[in-house]
Amino acid sequence: MIYMNCDYNEGCQPAIMKRMVETNMDQHIGYSEDDITAEAKALIKKACGREDVDVHILVGGTQTNMTVISACLRTHEGVISSAMGHINRHEVGTIEAHGHKVLTLDTTDGKITAKQIADFCQDHINDESREHIVKPGMVYISNPTEMGTIYNRQELLDIRKACDEYGLYLYIDGARLGYGMAAEGADFDLPFLCDVCDVFYIGGTKQGALMGEAVIIMNEAIKKDFRYIIKQNGGLFAKGRLLGIQFAELFKNDLYMEGSRHAIAMAMKIKKGFLEAGYKPYVDCPTNQQYFIVPNAVEEALGKEFIFDHECRTDADHWAIRFCTSWATKEENVDKLLALLASLK
Repeated sequence: MIYMNCDYNEGCQPAIMKRMVETNMDQHIGYSEDDITAEAKALIKKACGREDVDVHILVGGTQTNMTVISACLRTHEGVISSAMGHINRHEVGTIEAHGHKVLTLDTTDGKITAKQIADFCQDHINDESREHIVKPGMVYISNPTEMGTIYNRQELLDIRKACDEYGLYLYIDGARLGYGMAAEGADFDLPFLCDVCDVFYIGGTKQGALMGEAVIIMNEAIKKDFRYIIKQNGGLFAKGRLLGIQFAELFKNDLYMEGSRHAIAMAMKIKKGFLEAGYKPYVDCPTNQQYFIVPNAVEEALGKEFIFDHECRTDADHWAIRFCTSWATKEENVDKLLALLASLK
């Protein structure tokens, strides 16, 4: 079987493993205060074009979201998110379990708008019972979204304006950030995100690292005591150098974006093949997640050789399925998929 159901089936970029082996018996200070982590942070700051940001590397996405949101919100506040947002759908109530409600907005493509945010906040203000209702204190968006779509520069600026108007933090989940920046038509980059967000993270787990997400903090209020909050949320990794090594290698020689561009090239090849075969996209995505609607017979035939994700049934006779590429996707496997697809017509 060939796995195309997610972007973390493989281990890590070979350069990471090589350096881990090379430094395996070296002695380092713990808890991310080592020289290698300092190197990684310096490289990330250079990529961001900012020396005034704080960089912290945590192990995984759910832990990162829990820690950042805990650091930003007071006990009576909640976080606005798309109903499709990772913190709402796929983190088993972690945010609620730590005392903050996820306040969801409906969407069909994974994206929410500045108007939705403003309307939600205004409705809260206008509610005579507002002091009995969780107050919005933060906006969470994923870029790319869980559906593979991306926010453009103007949409992010509009959301920033709404956040400023209603006193909200803006936080971007960047689990697949590189894949978004490498997509055709993307008009945002790390320096821009530093200007528009209060805090965001650069994903490693889905982008060529064994594990790890690099949190970038611009807002001074969030920076304060952040390492205490990491520790309180179980995220202060004793052997922090292992996280540092991964981001040091990813941000050397453009490796992070090199892997991202490869994933996009493979995804666009899959997209072209499905479109030419006459299948309609479930959501039109420019990133490494490709969703298509196929008849049950095609889903069954593809499933005999490939592992892919099932989004939903669109009707009794059709599935919406997802193929996900990564930095490690082999073009020969993409060719096998498209050859099988062509044989089913």
